[in-house]
Amino acid sequence: MAGKDLDGFVVAVTGASTGLGRAIAVETAERGASVVIINYASSEAEAGETGRLVESAGAKAILVQGDVARDEDCRRIAEAARPYGRIDALFNNAGVTRFAGDHSKLDALSAEDFLSVYAVNVVGPYQMIRACRELLEAAPAGGAVVNTASMAAVMGIGSSVSYAASKGALVTMTISLARALAPKIRINAICPGFIDTPWFGKGLRPDVVERVRANAAQSSPLKAASKPEDIAGSAIFFASPAARHITGETLMVDAGAHLGAAPLARR
Repeated sequence: MAGKDLDGFVVAVTGASTGLGRAIAVETAERGASVVIINYASSEAEAGETGRLVESAGAKAILVQGDVARDEDCRRIAEAARPYGRIDALFNNAGVTRFAGDHSKLDALSAEDFLSVYAVNVVGPYQMIRACRELLEAAPAGGAVVNTASMAAVMGIGSSVSYAASKGALVTMTISLARALAPKIRINAICPGFIDTPWFGKGLRPDVVERVRANAAQSSPLKAASKPEDIAGSAIFFASPAARHITGETLMVDAGAHLGAAPLARR
């Protein structure tokens, strides 16, 4: 923990009802954020629990339902920060996938599958940055954007080809917009590996989930199956004053899993 290094921050987190989004929202509050905007697509009860945890940590929680694939929803999420005059940190964490684990089965995915995944994982962050741009630029030290990509972006693995491709596009967009929106806005991305959350179990049998969890721990150099709290700090680092001279960077946060596969030189 880095103390109250986010003192007084106004923070927005998409996809914050559970998992990594919840962990980011709560830790920003613990580190001094005064307002945390909690976006959720459909899980109102779970988002409410995130809000309760945020307020227990000392910040005001504002819940905003919205699908980041819809531009009007992105603008509504941004407007929740309007009374505060700024957004210090935007975490683009919302994400979806289509499960098709055997990447050789090309008929497992349709064009519609690709478009729906890209709508949330790529277009969504773009629309959120666009909607929040004015408020990010109004932050006293300049706003920070942190995009949640994935090790799939670098290694071409994961739940489906469409998911890996979308996260690769998000990394490229991070670089493009970091250049375009400097010096007032910094934009970076994290690339988590396996995160032990219910999201990873969607569409999979319990025995498969357990096998994936065990394999993640055994195959990574750090012998760890990461939990959301293990990843949140890396995302928050990019939003913090400690990263004030970092933009356009991508950080692997995967317990070293990438070391056994594609070399980073090929990124």
